[in-house]
Amino acid sequence: MKRLTLLPLLISSAVYASGYKIPETSLNAIALSAANVAHTHGAENAYSNPANMAFMKDEQNIEADLIYIGLDPVKYKSNDGTTDINAKSETFFLPSFNYVSGKLGSNARVGLSVVVPGGLSKRWSDSPAVEKAKEFTLEVVEVNPTAAFKINDKLAVAVGFRVVSTSGIVKSNAAVSRDMTGDSIDVGYNLALAYKPTKALEFGLTYRSNINLSVEGEAKLYSPAGLTYDGGASVTVPLPATLNAAVAYTFASKTTVEFVYERVNWSAYKSLDFNYVGNVGNLAPYFDDPIVKDWKDTNVYRIGITHEMDKYTLMAGAVRDESPIPDKSLSFELPDSDSVSVSAGLRYQYTKSVNVGFSALYSMRDTRKVTNSDVNGEFSNSNVLIMSAGLGYKF
Repeated sequence: MKRLTLLPLLISSAVYASGYKIPETSLNAIALSAANVAHTHGAENAYSNPANMAFMKDEQNIEADLIYIGLDPVKYKSNDGTTDINAKSETFFLPSFNYVSGKLGSNARVGLSVVVPGGLSKRWSDSPAVEKAKEFTLEVVEVNPTAAFKINDKLAVAVGFRVVSTSGIVKSNAAVSRDMTGDSIDVGYNLALAYKPTKALEFGLTYRSNINLSVEGEAKLYSPAGLTYDGGASVTVPLPATLNAAVAYTFASKTTVEFVYERVNWSAYKSLDFNYVGNVGNLAPYFDDPIVKDWKDTNVYRIGITHEMDKYTLMAGAVRDESPIPDKSLSFELPDSDSVSVSAGLRYQYTKSVNVGFSALYSMRDTRKVTNSDVNGEFSNSNVLIMSAGLGYKF
């Protein structure tokens, strides 16, 4: 059964970045901490910066990656020392696929990506966490067809459509409890630009539109007397717009350094408001009143280094990411905090047509102390390990 995207989830996130967005969607993106916007050459162009497809050699490129995500069990300790609990550890395996066509005419290319651009899973077994988030699980899959057009030898642009499928589940267990499932399919767009004034200097600009995730499903609400509501439910939350601006420079040693500035429009997430088909009666104050979120826009700073050898390509990266969640609305479904991540990877050109690779990223999240109506304590040990193995082929 598809699970309800409960959008606290949706808008809470996770794993790879603060909030629920996941920018590390390919082997190279993981190796470079997603600093792969200006300087990209393989099938990953289809997602990271589709405008760069226009500058690729006239051949078709395919890449398939398998991504592993491991979440440490988040720890929570109350300020008064009476509560010391852990969330459950989580393990996921996610696929990623990118394709870039050969030239269409003299100046056009098309691409296709199937990636996981966001997600969340947080499960607690102990009070008080189970009262808010016994389980928050979110699955998001994006299909992104793109087209690139070469304006001249230095400039190219691209446009694409984002088709996002969302499913999830939300459970809480208190005197009043909920069990919700649902899914949705929503559409947005993306734009990209690549500018190469010299052979060594490259600029990249990408924009992914806001997508309102309009999840519909079923809800069961419980009061002390038992099942009180069993019917339809819906909620809409934003998948935020994102702007990336990047510059890369390649030295004579075949070493490329890229800097990326990312702006994420998390302020679009003002409140979480569930709607029910029927009357929820005396449970309305618990489940029907809007929940204020008031997230803030965030800045992300990325650096990636690529060194090309005869058969090997070595990569490394780092990123500093901000949490969009203010203290007043942080809770157990997403105990988010600022983070620093480091990454590394390599590719091996096995034959002229086939390459294989491996990459890893480790995200270290800050300890965070919070006092609000839900939480009065400290979250720690929110670290994340991501690894990817990939196979590329061109023909």
